[in-house]
Amino acid sequence: MKHITPALLVATGVICTPVMANTVVPNFTRGTITAETTSTTKIVETIRQIEHTTGTSYTVTGTNINFTGTPAPGNSYTLTTPGAPFQFSETTLGPGIAKETWIDRTTETESKTNSISVFTQ
Repeated sequence: MKHITPALLVATGVICTPVMANTVVPNFTRGTITAETTSTTKIVETIRQIEHTTGTSYTVTGTNINFTGTPAPGNSYTLTTPGAPFQFSETTLGPGIAKETWIDRTTETESKTNSISVFTQ
């Protein structure tokens, strides 16, 4: 950067005077600020549940059914009252996968916050 010498300034007719700055003071008496905040949350869930059995399960259910001894696969069952209505269910479940549950779900939430600030001087 080049400096201009005072002799050059006098030759060009430029007169330099000091410049003073004034202090700036806010000139308000009151005001407000408003703000809005929005947030969105998205949760993606994947649930995989597999239940295993290690042994054998045998179940007999029914109405108007008669059996002697302990229920077992291949046993003979008779009607308690012949000719009357009846229900009979026999289930054998061996080792392996007993039940599978698969759940895929997405949950989205939106939240809004509005605020206002009032100030005075």
